[in-house]
Amino acid sequence: MSANPISIRRLPPQTVNRIAAGEVVERPASVIKELVENAIDAGATQVDIRYEDGGRAVITITDDGKGMSAEELPIAIERHATSKLSPNAAGEWDLLNIHSMGFRGEALPSIGSVARLTITSQTESDDSAWEIAVEGGAETSPKPAPRFGMHGTRVDVRDLFYATPARLKFLKSERSESLAISDIVKRLAMANPSVGMTLSNGSRMTLKVARQSGDQEGRLARLASILGADFGQNAIEIDKEREGIRLTGFAGLPTYSRGNSQHQYLFVNGRPVRDKLLHGALRGAYQDFLARDRHPVVALYIDLPSDHVDVNVHPAKTEVRFRNPGLVRGLIVSAIRHSLAAAGHRASTTVSDYALGKIQAGQNDHQAQYVFQQNYGQQNYNRPYAGSPTPYRNDPALQPLVDGVAYNDYGFSAKVEEGSEAYSFNSNHPRAGGDPESAAAELVERPLGAARAQLHETYVVAQTQDGIVIVDQHAAHERLVYERMKMAMAGKGVERQALLIPDIVDLGETDAARVLARAEELAEMGLVIEPFGTGAVAVRETPALLGEMNIQSLLRDLADDISEYDEALSLKEKFEHVCGTMACHGSVRAGRRLNGAEMNALLRDMEATPHSGQCNHGRPTYVELKLADIERLFGRR
Repeated sequence: MSANPISIRRLPPQTVNRIAAGEVVERPASVIKELVENAIDAGATQVDIRYEDGGRAVITITDDGKGMSAEELPIAIERHATSKLSPNAAGEWDLLNIHSMGFRGEALPSIGSVARLTITSQTESDDSAWEIAVEGGAETSPKPAPRFGMHGTRVDVRDLFYATPARLKFLKSERSESLAISDIVKRLAMANPSVGMTLSNGSRMTLKVARQSGDQEGRLARLASILGADFGQNAIEIDKEREGIRLTGFAGLPTYSRGNSQHQYLFVNGRPVRDKLLHGALRGAYQDFLARDRHPVVALYIDLPSDHVDVNVHPAKTEVRFRNPGLVRGLIVSAIRHSLAAAGHRASTTVSDYALGKIQAGQNDHQAQYVFQQNYGQQNYNRPYAGSPTPYRNDPALQPLVDGVAYNDYGFSAKVEEGSEAYSFNSNHPRAGGDPESAAAELVERPLGAARAQLHETYVVAQTQDGIVIVDQHAAHERLVYERMKMAMAGKGVERQALLIPDIVDLGETDAARVLARAEELAEMGLVIEPFGTGAVAVRETPALLGEMNIQSLLRDLADDISEYDEALSLKEKFEHVCGTMACHGSVRAGRRLNGAEMNALLRDMEATPHSGQCNHGRPTYVELKLADIERLFGRR
């Protein structure tokens, strides 16, 4: 045997618990998460949470679960002791078959090692409650305590991290810690609609949600009570299943987006998680519909067999690992995209709410800008309309709708009255029967109504049965062109039109080389280019559906796009962004005067095109104002 002294030491249990606390109990919100999860696992239908000083001074959580007996309390505060795992007949413990929120048996001993912990619990069959305390790792024996209900548990945590003062210094401000607590409680409440919850900061109640049913209706009611009624009005239902994996929940319309990803709530088998794979899938699902600095608002629930997901990845249990991550990602992307397509031209109600708020007296331009930025982002607020005007009638996809119509070659636009030249196009409508009045009535019944005017050569005003619709002609047509490009690429390819005289674009040597290196890929998208001397490119063919456009501006924007991509990425991998750039340049511009036929053709095409409620950057393409809302503005009701 070696005479050298042994340098490896066994750590005492108290030190082991403090090490574990560093992983499990990062901040007050972590304590609340662990304790609320314990309450849910105990079958609670009501959980009440109270804290003071951001959770540093006091945390009290009371539930109506099954409770613990005097014999169970000492075991509950032992490390790696849990009621949520049990061996099978062969004596094996299966960590891939987890059906509870907790299972590691670390939370209570970890909390007790760094704070003053008191647990009071009672079962339905006991005559009294029992209490046990742990202070800085030092335990007391259970003792009788007054009953506080039929059954359940009350956990008091005081002076968090008093036993580890260095850790206490790492806590953030009271406000920051309170926000973290609020966020985790909201996520737990969204995951468990059948559990009522209250949250109080000692001076006031900040959250109170009643019990709901566990179906989709109950989930939506719980989500609306936490995220606001706007979410319920502007979310589409998701319910898809593939190979034993079911995805349910609600996804916000693209026009109902936020400036960060904090409003994305994801749950796996009832457990709130923050998973890079899932957030990446959301970006993929919405990449056609939102600018890079905008993020969707979603609450999605993934349910799958427990042996298909590993929740034992991190002590905090907020990360998971899927057996088949590609299947989960594909399900999220396809389910959201199909649901968004089913939503058609629908835009969020917050668009009209913003418009009505802007109309109200007393709101200045700075207030209006702030509200718009909160809803749609600074980038879209400042986004210019660049490029030369393009006649809408040059769009081949709309030609059948406007054939035979006499265009207003003078470009005048004004209110469209019955009997006017612009209005008379309705007599040529295939269902008009030669009667302008009946044709007008038919168009008013359509979802986006009948065109009545064009304002400032930018906005189309239409009358519906119960209100008016104001359409941004550039944003709307940009989406229509984009969707047609996608359909063409998925089919026989984008049709091209040859230019009588090639357009020569001087890009500079570097940008020209970038664009020419992708010439074959651009040709598949309908843009045929070739070199023309040093630093110049000759454009010989363009996508037919783009009509006339500023080719020089388009090539420069494409050169900028390509320079941002990794050289290993093909344009097909960035197809949506490239097509979006082309669609932007090939759509009707602000400043283009449209006659009645063109305006109505735009409205009909929007109704028939998925996702036409927002442009490729997530801005709304139209605002709908109900007649009742307009009447309120004028004091008529």
